[in-house]
Amino acid sequence: MSHYEAVQIKLQGAVGVVTLNRPDRLNSFDGSLRRELLLAVREMNANDSVRVVVLTGAGRAFSAGADLADMPEDRTNFRVEDQLNGEYKPALLEIHEGPKPWISAINGACAGIGSALGMVCDLTVMAEDAYIYQAFAAISLVPDGGATWHLVRTLGRKRAYEMIVTGEKVSAQKCLEWGLCNRVVPAETLLEDTLNWANEIAAKAPLSLRYAKEAINDAIEQPLAETISAEAKLQHICISSEDAKEGVVAFMQKRDANWKGR
Repeated sequence: MSHYEAVQIKLQGAVGVVTLNRPDRLNSFDGSLRRELLLAVREMNANDSVRVVVLTGAGRAFSAGADLADMPEDRTNFRVEDQLNGEYKPALLEIHEGPKPWISAINGACAGIGSALGMVCDLTVMAEDAYIYQAFAAISLVPDGGATWHLVRTLGRKRAYEMIVTGEKVSAQKCLEWGLCNRVVPAETLLEDTLNWANEIAAKAPLSLRYAKEAINDAIEQPLAETISAEAKLQHICISSEDAKEGVVAFMQKRDANWKGR
């Protein structure tokens, strides 16, 4: 595995763990974290031995968003579009479009661009004391990194706008009620509980995990007729695979399947 400083990566069986590692700055994003996160995400997605990835933050927070101290003093030639499109967007899309499930394990604050990172993952577990926070209105900015895309599709237009303009720190329990996370667990067992769930998911058929994710992502944007056709194509891939044959045999023999991902 590659060596990083602003992130940490480790493997625990078939589960990879990517940890944002700037705890002294609440894992806020500077240039090094933006660069290393993209490399780490690509490394996890390309590793065939990794079937599920957990994304979390070191210390007291998942991520406080962009590090405002990292902004250049002279902004004459600074274009935030270039930074968002060139440095944040690739990592976010690598997670969203990647071939395996990503689970965000949210500890403490999940704010700003950090909230976009937490929400882009396929599944989310939050510590009881964690919260998602759109702080932009307080500093005369708008949500970025795709946060509005996630919020409006999860919450609907009015509630998404309310969350943005009020700047409410939405608690883990409310996030669970609103559909912004899947599970809420004690803070002290967040990573343990998330890893246990990740290992359960990693035991499932890799092709099913991959193509169900693809189907869900497509279904968000497509009408029913096109969705049915897209599902049919993916089903053809799955039913023609070695794993589908193995799954039937394992079921009949009442044993765990030996998945190969092909």
